[in-house]
Amino acid sequence: MDPADLTWTTGARLHDVTDRAAGLDPDAPALFDHGRTFTFAELSDRSRRAAVAVASRTDPGARVAFVGENHWSWVDAYGAVPRAGRILVFANHRQAAPEIRSVVERSGATLLVGPRAELDRIDVSALAAPPVTLDLDQWEDALAAADPGAAAELPGVGPADPAWIIYTSGTTGRSKGAVLTHANVLAAVRSADRWRHVAPDDVYLLPFPLCHIAGFNVVHFHCFGRPVVLIPRFDPTDFAAAVERHGVTTASLAATMLHALLDHLDATPADVARLATLRVVAYGAAPMPTPVLERARAALGIDFTQGYGMTELAGNAVFLDVEAHRRGLTGDRELLRTAGLPGLDVEVRVVDDDNRDVVPGVPGEILVRGPQVMAGYWNDPAATDEALRGGWMHTGDVGVLDAGGHLAIVDRKKDIIVTGGENVSSLEVEQVIARVPGVAEVAVVGVPDEKWGENVCAVIVPTTGATVDPDLVVTTARAELAGYKSPRHVVVVEALPKNATGKVVKAEIRARLLADPTVLGTRR
Repeated sequence: MDPADLTWTTGARLHDVTDRAAGLDPDAPALFDHGRTFTFAELSDRSRRAAVAVASRTDPGARVAFVGENHWSWVDAYGAVPRAGRILVFANHRQAAPEIRSVVERSGATLLVGPRAELDRIDVSALAAPPVTLDLDQWEDALAAADPGAAAELPGVGPADPAWIIYTSGTTGRSKGAVLTHANVLAAVRSADRWRHVAPDDVYLLPFPLCHIAGFNVVHFHCFGRPVVLIPRFDPTDFAAAVERHGVTTASLAATMLHALLDHLDATPADVARLATLRVVAYGAAPMPTPVLERARAALGIDFTQGYGMTELAGNAVFLDVEAHRRGLTGDRELLRTAGLPGLDVEVRVVDDDNRDVVPGVPGEILVRGPQVMAGYWNDPAATDEALRGGWMHTGDVGVLDAGGHLAIVDRKKDIIVTGGENVSSLEVEQVIARVPGVAEVAVVGVPDEKWGENVCAVIVPTTGATVDPDLVVTTARAELAGYKSPRHVVVVEALPKNATGKVVKAEIRARLLADPTVLGTRR
């Protein structure tokens, strides 16, 4: 396998990735998970079996939802569900049961697969059209009973066919399902490989949830026949053990994860030796503070890459590579404030409110065009037209291009809060808190946090004569929303700043909180 060649992925489908790797080196390890090792031949066989099992339980074009922590069944589903001519729906196990039921219902999923405890928690029985459910033991039984040869009789699928639907937070308070084709995901792989090339001896560890777009990294490394190590969730001790056990050379970590790992190494210095094979850490989701990069380089001697992207881009589209980080850490600090340069076949513009390109150094909305841009939002033509108007993906993020073409992210125009690598819609949280007794108005904003990137902060105006109980605000949010969406700070004020049209000015709220962080009180 030529390590520099990804041209074959143009015109390929997702299941072609493992099939091709299995044909080139069937016994090579492909996946390490839960104490098991899967070769590429085994993954290819499981893909065929899973496609047959899914096809026997659903109609052509059906949506098949998966839920749960990282597990090899997700890797089965990535290629097998689209191989069957169905669409894989990513359900986030960190969300509350009503949120997941909403994803299942709005996607029209007719099959839901996940751990038994998760299926029981979600309880889809109350839905108007509840899907068939399979727990992971039943999933294995279904694969064992399926004839892999029957996969050849399934209707053919093409690169432009939808493969994945991933629901992403938005300012409407209602998540939207980004539809990604086979071609979108493989274009994102080629884009990433321009700046983050897979080495012939790489072993990749993914601690991010496979229910996120970060899972495209699995496809990336499998394109080169290189193994992926999964852990159910990030834990510094488990991370160090996995690196040592499998000779991991590269891993993706959010700023919160790297921060926690470094704290762990300070407390347990013997674990530094367990990370001896680690060469590169890739980060994204939120900026990495320069002091954390410096601390990690000093402790581990590793290199870094970063990527800027989103679900609608099937992964990352802008990259700051290893060499740029080396230059940044040895003097060019301005470089570290940028997200980097566009990936392969990616075009980036920064425009004003009239959609005119701004000059370098002037902030504007970031627009992206390229083959990795999503096909649209599931069953939402209005949102699709708005996001993809003029043939460009309007990211809703504000950025600045420098004279050299490096993109710096200034802010999120859509008021999305990023906490611990998770996106939170401020409006969604506001809609829940507004129902708390005594709340007249509420604005939810993100406030900086060294560990989590941002915390969710609820700024509340009480109704006249009422007293707002911050504990009730938090418990109400946690009962209806995922834990990471619940406010960590509750601030009560007399009035919210508004413009002439009566719209709340969140930028002013954030500025006030930054000017006097003491009003935030203790993090909850």
